[in-house]
Amino acid sequence: MARPFFTYILQCSDKSYYVGHTDDLERRLAEHETGATGGYTATRRPIQLVWFEEFPTREEAKVVEAQLKKWSRRKKEALIAGRTEELKAAARKDWVSYRQRRALR
Repeated sequence: MARPFFTYILQCSDKSYYVGHTDDLERRLAEHETGATGGYTATRRPIQLVWFEEFPTREEAKVVEAQLKKWSRRKKEALIAGRTEELKAAARKDWVSYRQRRALR
């Protein structure tokens, strides 16, 4: 049987999200946690796995990774929480709400 591949989302210590893919989720999480691979998560430890999905091929995992990297924070958080209705709403740009949220910053 072929080894599965995973797309995953990590939440970093600064509350940012990191999206990646791997064929060995446990090993990759350990690499992120120790900072062994450098990069984005190395300076934002500790990290926490907040979402993952298994795929039969690396190509499928990479496609989903690329898609998630384009998503807004709001949309990622809806996915992580399993809020499908909010996920659908986040897919549509609501400019009025967007401007209101930006004004509150």
